[in-house]
Amino acid sequence: MRVIAGTLRGRRLAAPAGEATRPTSDRVRESLFSLLGSLEGVRVLDLFAGSGALGIEALSRGAAAVDFVDSAPAAVRAVRANLDALGVLDGVRVRRQDARAFLRAARAAGHEYDLVFLDPPYRLAAVLGRELSPALAELLAADGRVVSESDRRTPLDLGLPMTDERRYGDTLIRIHEHE
Repeated sequence: MRVIAGTLRGRRLAAPAGEATRPTSDRVRESLFSLLGSLEGVRVLDLFAGSGALGIEALSRGAAAVDFVDSAPAAVRAVRANLDALGVLDGVRVRRQDARAFLRAARAAGHEYDLVFLDPPYRLAAVLGRELSPALAELLAADGRVVSESDRRTPLDLGLPMTDERRYGDTLIRIHEHE
């Protein structure tokens, strides 16, 4: 796994050990970031961060700040190791926290995001879509977007307007915008 483009292009990323994390493939990331366009100056939330590949790709392409959130200790260690290896420390925060708890705390603190990456464990997609949608809507900036990744057989359904949907093998990418 590597950074596809931007200032960190070609740099290798480590994934957490084990099968609990399923990193987004290089091919899917490349296609996704082509769809997203310029990320210069955006504030990003990488929820269920895993290795941090999506947030790191956003940083490489000009994002101003990224919050990485995952509840798995191995994932948080991988994100921190990747950020340290890349020398990326400015504008990043790494949290080991349940996604729902993080969203409640972020809302209470008045955080706002231009772009949210949402890549939960596929087996939780049906439940999480309903649970996370209201909190995500409250954290999105005007014209903010949520990018969700799920298995095409069990899509992550969010209660936000969907503007694009792409399938890459068994991976389903949906882009939602703020109402």
